[in-house]
Amino acid sequence: MRMVVVGGNSRSVGKTSVVAGLIRALGQYGWTAVKLTQYGHGICAADGKQCGCAPEEHPFAVTEETAGGGSDTARFLEAGARRALWVRVRMGMLETVLPALHAAIENDDAVIVESNSILEFYDPAVYLTVLDASRGDFKESARRFLPRADGIVCLGSLAVEAAWEGIALEVVRDKPVFSVSSAEYVTPELAAFVEQRLAAAAVAGAP
Repeated sequence: MRMVVVGGNSRSVGKTSVVAGLIRALGQYGWTAVKLTQYGHGICAADGKQCGCAPEEHPFAVTEETAGGGSDTARFLEAGARRALWVRVRMGMLETVLPALHAAIENDDAVIVESNSILEFYDPAVYLTVLDASRGDFKESARRFLPRADGIVCLGSLAVEAAWEGIALEVVRDKPVFSVSSAEYVTPELAAFVEQRLAAAAVAGAP
């Protein structure tokens, strides 16, 4: 199984659009697309609603999604994904969902995951981080895994003066940077880069 992981520094920076764009550009891989959502305290992973259940009662849920409805996972299917999974898990309990997630994707050849935190447990063929310097927040998970990024998908400028406080962008200065816009989140150059990494992973994994 070859995996692509797409993360980002904040909510709504275009992670879903990058995933959908890669599925569309590299449709020959027959993707299984996974969206990972972590809920805070007081929210049930079973349905994403306010809940008074104990954390161990409903720590996670894995749902096979269908087209329609305008959800992020529906966008993956509309882009050409063969399957789409929505993984919901309570904050701090990501490890509990791993057996179910692995069982759901173990027979898939190509998997693309929208998440930063999954990197704690998987070593993908390529990890892309989407950075938008116009957004002041920087997720702790994005900060933690920034040095592992294989490529940067950049909206706007990554100039030092626009950098986030406490974020050492020097760790990505030697990484490939793909400048994109909200009109085109996946450029031909970005798609070619991901395809090259997937090909290299296939060669490395060959018997």
